[in-house]
Amino acid sequence: MKRLPLGIQNFREIIEDGYVYADKTKHIYDLLTGVKHYFLSRPRRFGKSLLLDTIAEALSGNKELFEGLFIYDSGYSFEKHPVLRLDMSNIANETPEILKESLSRDLRRRIKEEGLEIDDGAPSSVFKDLIVALHNKYGKRVAVLIDEYDKPILDCLNNIETADANREILRGFYGVLKSLDGFLRLTFITGITKFTKTSIFSGLNNLSDITLSRKYANICGIPTQDLCRYFGEHIDNLASTAEYAACGSLTNDIFEWYDGYSWDGRTRVLNPFSLLSFLNEGRFSSFWYATGTPKYLTDLLKKRPEGYTDLSNIEMGEWALDTFDILNIAASSLLFQTGYLTVKQELPDCRPPVYLLDMPNHEVRYAFNLHIIAEFTEKEAPAAESAYRLMKNALSDGDLNSLLATLRSLFASIPFELHISREAYYHSIFFAIMSVLGFDIEAEASVSGGRIDAVLELSDKVYVIEFKYVKCEPDAKPEEKQKLFEMALEEGQRQISDRGYAKKYEGSGKKIIKAAFAFLGRDEIEMRVF
Repeated sequence: MKRLPLGIQNFREIIEDGYVYADKTKHIYDLLTGVKHYFLSRPRRFGKSLLLDTIAEALSGNKELFEGLFIYDSGYSFEKHPVLRLDMSNIANETPEILKESLSRDLRRRIKEEGLEIDDGAPSSVFKDLIVALHNKYGKRVAVLIDEYDKPILDCLNNIETADANREILRGFYGVLKSLDGFLRLTFITGITKFTKTSIFSGLNNLSDITLSRKYANICGIPTQDLCRYFGEHIDNLASTAEYAACGSLTNDIFEWYDGYSWDGRTRVLNPFSLLSFLNEGRFSSFWYATGTPKYLTDLLKKRPEGYTDLSNIEMGEWALDTFDILNIAASSLLFQTGYLTVKQELPDCRPPVYLLDMPNHEVRYAFNLHIIAEFTEKEAPAAESAYRLMKNALSDGDLNSLLATLRSLFASIPFELHISREAYYHSIFFAIMSVLGFDIEAEASVSGGRIDAVLELSDKVYVIEFKYVKCEPDAKPEEKQKLFEMALEEGQRQISDRGYAKKYEGSGKKIIKAAFAFLGRDEIEMRVF
């Protein structure tokens, strides 16, 4: 049984040391015999670096490494070319000056390795001269492979001025490739986000973007149909253990936890890092998520909580889905590009394509929602987990008084500087809690009378919920607060009743519980059940 290549991004090591390799060389053959310039966006830990390393080995003429794989007998020539690889995740970027210095240092290292003589200058000039020098030294066109091209921007999104300055440096740096077409065998650029062409790729209008291409939909990740082909022995070994022997289909559980990613709405792949981690450790956990949620993502959702509350069945056109603007960040686009949303299907009869988005699997849904609770309330993860378990019991028992007490505790932990005086903030935390609990919750549910803030369905109950936020002066007297509460609760109750929000569920055979929640701020919450 072959070993699991967990954390290994070196193709030669995988092949020579007997690790499992999910064959991606049909895609590599298509890339190398197709156009010259490519761009690919995929989430972190999805195999982009291994893909680039495999391309580098093929372009370096190392045919012997590919024996038994598709490309070996494909007729590909394995002609040797100089390969220039840049891993932007290793480039320091705290300031524009540091970014330029780090780029120069990395290029100088390669110049020294090649024994070349190139004058000092701006990083873009040295980059250009290095490509020309490699071409002249080897008499072959150069392959330029750039990994994590956007990291110097993403790392600085908490400081837009720095991020924008870094973007300008990178735009000039990458832009030199356009003028070097005659010196290039291949350009392949990968990253997490896809910046708008006017933002960073304005000079590279010859790039072929394969991010949403059906042809390359499974170029990264483990295709669903190939799970057992490559990892069947490992799955069988786990399935025979005492822990899993009586649990039904282990394969189905793996699909539920780690499958569901798609970039065309047709082809589904499993998260490779989580799958390998599960097979290695023999336990289900949020492995990919635990490697770190980007801070810029949670910072954005704190500022715009309404971008979080409606993440199920989002319809989004191809252009909006596949772009990222540093000055106008759309939460749904960023969530898709970072791997927290995925394409569930391409809607029929739409040109250009329109996609339906949702969270990909249990790992992302569970861990991301728990993270949102902890981030929005700034509770430690164990405290957040304890709170939502109390709420789960309260909802299952129909004990809304206990639910209210836990909600007050959660919202009391929101720091004053984070608190946002909008209903959307409360929607976000409540939605996150319910999603983590595994409840079937629908935010902004559409019915004939309008849109319900939240509908929560259990096996025997349906909760129809309306939220109301009322601005209250900090020094308001108790009787003034009580009056505001009564007005808000009355409005919530009237809205549910007058608009017939519960009618849709009256024939379900379930107990219908209608509740209005009123918020004056933080832990000042009241509830009315009717």
